[in-house]
Amino acid sequence: MAEKEGFRVYNSMAQQKEIFNTLVPGRVGMYVCGVTAYDLSHIGHARAAVTFDVLYRYLQYLGYEVTYVRNFTDVDDKIIRRANELGEEPLNLSNRFCQEYLVDMADLQCLTPTHQPRVSEHMEQIKDMITQIINNDSAYAVDGDVYFSVDKSPNYGQLSGQKLENNRAGERVAVDTRKRNPADFALWKAAKPDEPSWDSPWGPGRPGWHIECSAMSAHYLSYSFDIHGGGIDLIFPHHENEIAQSCAACQESRVSYWMHNGHVTNNNEKMSKSLGNFFTIRQITERYHPLALRLFLLSAHYRSPLNYTVLQLESASDAVYYIYQTLQDCEDALSPFQQESLKEGPERKSKTARVTPAAQECISKLRSEFQSKMSDDLNTAQILTCAFQEALKFINSSLNILKKKQQKQQLSVVQSLIELEKEVKAVLNILGLLSSSTYLEVLLQLKDKALTRAGLEESYVLNQIEERKLARENKDFLKSDQIRAALTLKGIALMDVGKETIWRPCIPVEPVQPAQPVEQEHKTLPVEQKTGTTG
Repeated sequence: MAEKEGFRVYNSMAQQKEIFNTLVPGRVGMYVCGVTAYDLSHIGHARAAVTFDVLYRYLQYLGYEVTYVRNFTDVDDKIIRRANELGEEPLNLSNRFCQEYLVDMADLQCLTPTHQPRVSEHMEQIKDMITQIINNDSAYAVDGDVYFSVDKSPNYGQLSGQKLENNRAGERVAVDTRKRNPADFALWKAAKPDEPSWDSPWGPGRPGWHIECSAMSAHYLSYSFDIHGGGIDLIFPHHENEIAQSCAACQESRVSYWMHNGHVTNNNEKMSKSLGNFFTIRQITERYHPLALRLFLLSAHYRSPLNYTVLQLESASDAVYYIYQTLQDCEDALSPFQQESLKEGPERKSKTARVTPAAQECISKLRSEFQSKMSDDLNTAQILTCAFQEALKFINSSLNILKKKQQKQQLSVVQSLIELEKEVKAVLNILGLLSSSTYLEVLLQLKDKALTRAGLEESYVLNQIEERKLARENKDFLKSDQIRAALTLKGIALMDVGKETIWRPCIPVEPVQPAQPVEQEHKTLPVEQKTGTTG
């Protein structure tokens, strides 16, 4: 177990890294803004989900008991508009896309949060909080609407540094001349015809955007908790407004650490609806293994912009294949020794070998580097490079020693491989890159995705292998090289292993074309939600 004392996170409120200390020793309360469920989720949503999933996993690794809350917005203007376009009930539509999001999260190996509240199921908590804010003279009702009075929030702007005049609540609600201050934002919206609504002290209606997260975080974590996370695009106005209304409801309200993940860009351009250059998670995972997408999302520091390119995904896919092939080779090599150990039973103890000094050094370096990088504000970008790659190389070199059957070294090499594999798997598990499928199943899935990207059937590849074999037998090495080169262009590498030729995925010499951006009927992501999460 790593040392808790050395864990540092970047606090957006303080704009610096701080030592992580919890309000209650040994326990962490974490609230993360989830998606507004009106369409398939895109890779900006995926980045936020993976970022905080890694944080969740690492906190547990450190020994904390974590209550992780990630909400669904299932009542919203955009949901209503989309439902009207499709002739569907708004809550039915949002429920459908909530379920689709959960499918995507499972594909990406994201652990299920402790609670996944939906706005529609927490109306009483929302109305109670609005009532508290009104009673504390920080909100007012107008014709069935309720607005928060930003003038009553002396520290407004403390998170974002934004001034009141910049709070364009009109991003989600039209500017209303009935407001006392143009920056005032809606806590409750009066019912409109053919829209879902709930009874309230101010008349039938539904919540504004910001109040839902304040009410649900307070309900599950109390008014004071440790971590509030989301995409960087939520800092203003969403999280700024959350702070204002939560403090207005309860003076003791406090979030210790505000954490935000960066944007995803496409070929160095910010993904946006207007450019039509964003991709759904589903579009990517149709062509790439979800583990490849997850590794890609971890390839940059979570606070930095992440540039999406086909080559980046190809590289991530290739890295996953190498990792799993190494683990599969290790498993295959160790299998005979483990079976022999079972046969020998208790007597085996007398033959137990120690890990070699070189292997122990490799393990120690991997463990130390992993904990050092993770404890430095989740620096996942550098974890799968230096020591991790050295560990994989050490495994492969040790496998070569086993193949030579040098009896004196075998037992210590076997024990070294067992311990190295455990350490590598531990790192992968905390990063969410250790699949519940077997190594072989993942390798076959990766090969299947490579064939999909290449537009080929495996039978064609096997036929080309036979054609190449025949060409080599006839000493037609030009044709042999052409077959190999043509497949490499499509991301299929031929490898000669002894007298046998096998194939595996590779990075195409000329990258394949990316999936097409989402179709027009799906191009409904709001400008302020291009990446990250929605409240």
